[in-house]
Amino acid sequence: MSDAFEIRPVDLLDVAQTDAAVRWNSVFDAVQQELFGDQGSEWSLAELRALQRKPDTKRACFAAWSDGQVVGALHVMLPLRDNLHLAVFWPAVVPAARGRGIGSALLGTAERVATEHGRSVFLVESEWAGDGTDLAEGFATRRGYVVAQTMLRSEMALPADVSGLRAILDSAGAEDYAIESVVDDLPEQWLEDRAVLAQRMSTDAPTDDVDWKEEVWDAERVRAGHQEMRSAGRRIIESVARDLPTGRLVGFTRVEVSPESPDRAYQQDTLVLREHRGHGLGARLKAANALLLMEALPTVRAIRTWNADSNRHMLAVNRALGYAVDGYSREWQKQV
Repeated sequence: MSDAFEIRPVDLLDVAQTDAAVRWNSVFDAVQQELFGDQGSEWSLAELRALQRKPDTKRACFAAWSDGQVVGALHVMLPLRDNLHLAVFWPAVVPAARGRGIGSALLGTAERVATEHGRSVFLVESEWAGDGTDLAEGFATRRGYVVAQTMLRSEMALPADVSGLRAILDSAGAEDYAIESVVDDLPEQWLEDRAVLAQRMSTDAPTDDVDWKEEVWDAERVRAGHQEMRSAGRRIIESVARDLPTGRLVGFTRVEVSPESPDRAYQQDTLVLREHRGHGLGARLKAANALLLMEALPTVRAIRTWNADSNRHMLAVNRALGYAVDGYSREWQKQV
């Protein structure tokens, strides 16, 4: 294979570029395989196309071609409703093509796109397995990026101990709260409170040194995001905590299951409003969600989650539920 390569844009929504889009996505799959073997995390093309259609985010994709093969991929995310100073990049190069400047060229492309859109803070994510090291460290630091947050990847094996989960769910101390759970469809009457919870997720969850500002959420944004994931074939299990004296939702947790990997659920956000913490609601929410997940989608054999290493409370909740750490990730940040 020659050292020459060319970086071209890829439009995931253009049917005529489906082959290029599949090849582009396969680069990320190859890197996950390298890092985690058959325990990698993957996005299907249908799911990525659903994300591409979201009106609150602009996404740009590029592929590095060499000798007729796609050997590198880049995904750029630019928030359009909030955090207008920020750009998030995911560059990847297949192992056999490294050392030829492809990663540097992809990152340079990402920074150019971000600068053209007026962004001044860049974020790049790296991952590694629990027994490995962060191979991106030298690459990132040489290009002016610093670690802004470290995350732990954990997994809970299913089926879990039902009696143990029910004991957590029914434990004393939260008599003023009710846990409600649904499969796939969010009740319309949840949406306004869910928008408040989503907005508070951007301020109440630990971000460490990541320059992430408060997001702007309303019921329509919650509804649209939910429908986009459902249209991509994802199954969704969600539980909320209702404060009985006021009737308002004060906490939630959500997992999603991709049709491409029906044996694994991916934990999305979990949040309890600060003013309602101290009642074990986080553990109750996750226990209720796990119980419903096992009942509704019995093919799922594990739930995967990511938590900031500074989020000691949620990490303790996860340990009590049976999660075990199997990987790490970092958010690398560059301010320009």
